[in-house]
Amino acid sequence: MRGVLAFALLALTGLSSVNADLDWWQTMSVYQIYPRSWKDSDGDGIGDLPGIESKLQHLVDSGIDAFWTSPIYESPMADFGYDIANYTNIDSIFGTLEDFDDLVATAKSLGLKVIMDLVPNHSSDEHQWFTNSLASIDPYTDYYIWKNGTELENGTIVPPNNWVSVFGGYAWSWRSERQAYYLHQFAEEQPDLNYRNEYVVQEMKDIIEFWLDRGVDGFRVDAIPYLYEDESFPDEPLSGTTDSPTNYSYTLHYYTQDQAETYEMVAQWRQLLDDYSFKTDNITRVLMMEAYTNTSQTMKFYDYGANFPFNFGFISNVDGSSTPTEIKELAIDEWLDNVPDNGTSNWVIGNHDQSRVASRYSPEQVDAMNMINLLLPGVSVTYYGEEIGMEDQWISWENTQDPQGCGADEDTYEDYTRDPNRTPMQWDATTSAGFSTSNSTWLPVNSNYLTLNLAAQIDADVSHYKVFQELTTLRKEAVIQEGTVNVQLLNDNVMAFSRELESSSDSIMIVVTNFANHTEMISLEAFENAPDTLVVSIASIDSDLTAGTTVSKSSLEISALAGLVLRASTASGASAVVSSGVITLFMAVLANLRY
Repeated sequence: MRGVLAFALLALTGLSSVNADLDWWQTMSVYQIYPRSWKDSDGDGIGDLPGIESKLQHLVDSGIDAFWTSPIYESPMADFGYDIANYTNIDSIFGTLEDFDDLVATAKSLGLKVIMDLVPNHSSDEHQWFTNSLASIDPYTDYYIWKNGTELENGTIVPPNNWVSVFGGYAWSWRSERQAYYLHQFAEEQPDLNYRNEYVVQEMKDIIEFWLDRGVDGFRVDAIPYLYEDESFPDEPLSGTTDSPTNYSYTLHYYTQDQAETYEMVAQWRQLLDDYSFKTDNITRVLMMEAYTNTSQTMKFYDYGANFPFNFGFISNVDGSSTPTEIKELAIDEWLDNVPDNGTSNWVIGNHDQSRVASRYSPEQVDAMNMINLLLPGVSVTYYGEEIGMEDQWISWENTQDPQGCGADEDTYEDYTRDPNRTPMQWDATTSAGFSTSNSTWLPVNSNYLTLNLAAQIDADVSHYKVFQELTTLRKEAVIQEGTVNVQLLNDNVMAFSRELESSSDSIMIVVTNFANHTEMISLEAFENAPDTLVVSIASIDSDLTAGTTVSKSSLEISALAGLVLRASTASGASAVVSSGVITLFMAVLANLRY
């Protein structure tokens, strides 16, 4: 067995070399796990930490480097974990701290990085801090943002200004115990913390270090643009788009988002993580920022120490109705043209707040969208289930769980609820799609699970999952990790981009995506360095062209809604296949050595 390991190591050294100067996170494939929906280990219909641990091999098999979990902290679950009652404990729904330690240990043994969801903007109103603040017990009195109301001529007390909650309704709630309003930019149960209080600042730093000590490799930071507000608390200007003062779009959010102090706090967290790395193992801990804001404000996070802010171009700017021109300009160029020279790009096509790719675009475009997500330069982020093309599941008003949906009404809840894209992972065709042994799950399993599931796609000759595996294998090659990118519109319906190493004339790889519902005839002459003939390396499952097919640069027919990965020669394609086989062999040998 040791000899086989040596062979595998020698074979790995024969692959296209990658730049040793790149840090581990700069080329990572990140996978988002929504814990309630990934795997239930105890049959209660809700996913948990032992369930996650039991399925980590799937991430290894999928070519994933790191995973982040949506919140697992102790919580009353008013917003399914984004309302935290104790930042240093695990909610009993998910397990225990010991379960978390076991999860981290298993992840490390498999070579996976673990990233936690950090929710610094607000806590739960059931947190002891808030209870103490409500009672004006020092030093907690000003842990939150309390303001006196405005007294009208008739003596009525109203909120101090016109600020509106992201979830709708006023951003202020009255508490008679304090005879004051507290700010909550999200749900009423999520009071905003006051970062102008030095004790709050230190509390959050202590929380970060607590989880670093337990082995996490970084944090995805939730709702970061809302961390600070203008301390003069002025009314926000009206947008003019709605007459409803409780609709979030009623105002322009100049005073409740993107304040300068927010970036300065990120810089403090960067310093904390760097100091921790320096005194332990010199391995970078990552900060990934969730920032739904404009491009200039987003890019500033690079300057203040974030490894990267999430790139939501494919989520916020375009969808299945967008043209290739719009996709190129609004989702790709907008990012590449503005990212700092020393910044690492990232690509996100789905998350727990958005309709799934197969529903927002189409089931036929799953492979093409994964090609874009995984083969553009930098970090790729995959939401659980997107590797098999899971789809949204319609959920009735009576069964709606998401507070954002429940806060609406029966006529409008579908515009707000995020439940359809949070349904349980579809592992196989057994009870509840293999997610749980219970027939009753916290959200209903998608009704298509009998045919759309991981086990079926592993067994199939071609499948979304097998395409995904081929793409993550290709990500390990130098041309993807280091190559230049050139994005071109080939016609009104087809977009393509190349990746190429400047040091290797035959390294070019081209991704072609057809956004039309019909076959398109195209030319690749826009890619001057491409050879006259290319080979299909990877193709979407419904493509008429399949892997191994030779095509002409001057004339190529691409199927409706298909994606293709083209390489410069059969040798390059064979290299990718060999690479995949060697990596699989290497992982198998390691597994045998462990056991």
